[in-house]
Amino acid sequence: MNLNRKDWSLRLNDALWAYRSAYKTSLDMSPYRLVYGKPCHMPVELEHKPYRAIKTFNSNLDDASQLRKLQINKLEEIRNDAYENSRIHKARIKEFHDKKILKKVFNVGQKVLLYNSRLHLFSGKLRSRWSGPFIVKHVYPYGACDIESPKNDNVFKVNGHRLKVYFYNFSVENDSIELSDPIYKD
Repeated sequence: MNLNRKDWSLRLNDALWAYRSAYKTSLDMSPYRLVYGKPCHMPVELEHKPYRAIKTFNSNLDDASQLRKLQINKLEEIRNDAYENSRIHKARIKEFHDKKILKKVFNVGQKVLLYNSRLHLFSGKLRSRWSGPFIVKHVYPYGACDIESPKNDNVFKVNGHRLKVYFYNFSVENDSIELSDPIYKD
């Protein structure tokens, strides 16, 4: 592309060709093979068959129709294989993702903080997105919780992923830090 990036539309066909002919891990094949039933050959690899060979092949329509039926069946098998490979790949990705999710356990009467995802509308990027504390009133089996605001006694249901435990009366003991560098000594 040029430095001013105004010729992107001229490169679009090349980019699409590269995408369609590239091997996709989730399918175990390229999108080109999925559509046409055969691997993509670059223009350098093509061979020109003589006109006579093509003419003799097309003269027998019964053989050509049988070959076409076999090609259609093979294409259907390729598509089924791609579907199965995609299903297996999605299952692996889901399993990997689910291993990273931590299960949060909340108890009735526990104090929690609520994540406010809409706070980005206001200015102040250093403002905390956690509001509260709230008190857990009821815990449902699949992670939802009823929480109550101690200020106005409103009870509402939220997803447990938007909550975290509120540690109140948490004190940190200040240990004296000894620095060996004489510049920092008083």
